[in-house]
Amino acid sequence: MALHPQAGQLASPEQLVNVARLVSAYYSTVPDVSSPNQQVSFGTSGHRGSALNGTFTDMHIAAICQALAEYRQQQGITGPLMVGMDTHALSEPAFVTCVEVLCANKVALHVQAEQGYTPTPAISHAILSHNRDHAQALADGVVITPSHNPPEDGGFKYNPPHGGPADSDVTTAIQTRANALMAAKNRDVKRIDFAGAMASEWVTEVDFAEQYIAELDQVVDMQAIRDANLRLGTDPLGGAGLAYWDRIADRYGLNIEVVNRQLDQRFSFMHRDKDGKIRMDCSSPYAMAGLIGLRDRFDLAFGNDADFDRHGIVTPTAGLMNPNHYLAVAINYLYRHRPDWRDDLKIGKTLVSSSMIDRVANKLGRPMAEMPVGFKWFVQGMLHSQIGFSGEESAGGIFLRRNGQPWATDKDGIILCLLAAEITAVTGRDPGQHYQDLIGEFGEPHYRRIDVSASYAQKQVLSKMDKSVITSTALAGEPITAIQTHAPGNDAAIGGVKVSTQSGWFAARPSGTEDVYKIYAESFKGETHLQDLLTEAQQLVSDVFAGAGL
Repeated sequence: MALHPQAGQLASPEQLVNVARLVSAYYSTVPDVSSPNQQVSFGTSGHRGSALNGTFTDMHIAAICQALAEYRQQQGITGPLMVGMDTHALSEPAFVTCVEVLCANKVALHVQAEQGYTPTPAISHAILSHNRDHAQALADGVVITPSHNPPEDGGFKYNPPHGGPADSDVTTAIQTRANALMAAKNRDVKRIDFAGAMASEWVTEVDFAEQYIAELDQVVDMQAIRDANLRLGTDPLGGAGLAYWDRIADRYGLNIEVVNRQLDQRFSFMHRDKDGKIRMDCSSPYAMAGLIGLRDRFDLAFGNDADFDRHGIVTPTAGLMNPNHYLAVAINYLYRHRPDWRDDLKIGKTLVSSSMIDRVANKLGRPMAEMPVGFKWFVQGMLHSQIGFSGEESAGGIFLRRNGQPWATDKDGIILCLLAAEITAVTGRDPGQHYQDLIGEFGEPHYRRIDVSASYAQKQVLSKMDKSVITSTALAGEPITAIQTHAPGNDAAIGGVKVSTQSGWFAARPSGTEDVYKIYAESFKGETHLQDLLTEAQQLVSDVFAGAGL
């Protein structure tokens, strides 16, 4: 995908979503339930879509919530359902729908006071905190968010009592029932009015931030950060955790400057992403151009996406760190600076994350848990303290408390940002400098991910690829050493294929949340070799499509 000529520039007025029209479409659009494209579809991070194309409407969310209420009853889940939402415009009406339907089904809800915004990690943390003391009435949760997606999008994801993203057996059950409800025009959806629901016994307003912030020193060395008196900057990108940073700074005596306090559901302050779109991707140097331009003002700066489950680390030496680079540094630091962690704790990574992590793990003498894309694959390992750190190439990560117990089981962008500050405070060197040390020891990898538009049919074909699609014995001039369609960490299908040689690899898979397919590639031989890997990978995908008549 070619770089858009306005990448990194501020959004233009004509790009900004008409919020009133978007919300009107949420209530007025009737999706074509006979079309797979407009049905409920849970990808790697829940159901996502937009009211403007009939894929995220009141009808969708009402059906999902009715299906969720029925699922909870079938599973005997009787504790409160923690409900959070981010700052996307569609999150507000979806929250209303959610409360109306779930209260009608007599589901006890915990919601942020005054209909405030809640980061994804705070919901996961709240679920685990409740369930430690209420084994007979387990809680679960919902986060209304499309993560870093454009302003016109909405999203809805479910976290069962384990606190992390729901597995496919759960989401398939909810999806199937929701689509059946929609096919019957939602006649079996129970619903009461919003004001009545909020005033009912089924809604309890809480402050999810209070306990989450109070316990941060159990997962990050906040005293070390305070004692180092670091100058920290943050750009929340208008996301759900904007108000958290001041409270964190006040509680722990940190010097944190919030450089952007705008809360605008058009996200008019954003810089365009690589494709020219507005996207709150804190791992993109184009979307993060504003904070990168301020990097010399701070010892360390960081940003987050709209629901704060991702992190972007900006250092004076490296600018915005590639997520893979920071993950490798974080792993190398944590497993050397957590004396209460067990020696057998695994390192979790996705199959498409950098092989630098493999080299770090080998040096540390720690076992790997290499999983398919999707954070749901790490949930049980984190919940049962079998994995110390889990991360993915798209800037998501989570790690255990300092005592080796679970903190949360979903991605947590807040603690990943604070960990960068801890690393800087404890070692006197920022994460960018630490990554240069890793390069000196293991060599420099060149990594790239490209997204290419793909139809629903094309994505279905790619998801069913097997080893037979690879007929060559060499890749980019080297013998192929491995062809993988299943992850070694759990033998689960990766929904695509990964091909490796001694010096590089590529993986191809369809996106679970957008109309694109993704090609990932990495070379330890340089940019030319990396480009060869990408070229051969794209040709492979083209051949697969041609073979399927697409």
